Amino acid sequence: MHLKSSLLLAAACVLGAGAAQAQTTGLDLAKNKACMACHQVEAKRVGPPLKSVAERYAGQGDAMVDYLAGKIRGGGRGAWGAVPMPAQTQVSQDDARALAEWILSLAPPKQ
Repeated sequence: MHLKSSLLLAAACVLGAGAAQAQTTGLDLAKNKACMACHQVEAKRVGPPLKSVAERYAGQGDAMVDYLAGKIRGGGRGAWGAVPMPAQTQVSQDDARALAEWILSLAPPKQ
């Protein structure tokens, strides 16, 4: 029984570490893909704060992940002011989706 408890504790630690890693992966990816050169999480830089993007598109379903991933890779203009977002074609489709999912996760929970 002691071995079983030890294995359960080890599994919980691994899962907990995975959850903590998942929380930082989005920001790490954003830094690695140079998103943070124009965006910050909570403050306006060249582009809008990522939390503002999350709030605008929160709760609009899974299609929003594809939409934002497309904006990351294809760029855009006019949605957030006069400064266009250049296409980030160096970002893979998978990374663009991961970034979009992370950005959407920044929205505050609905009350």
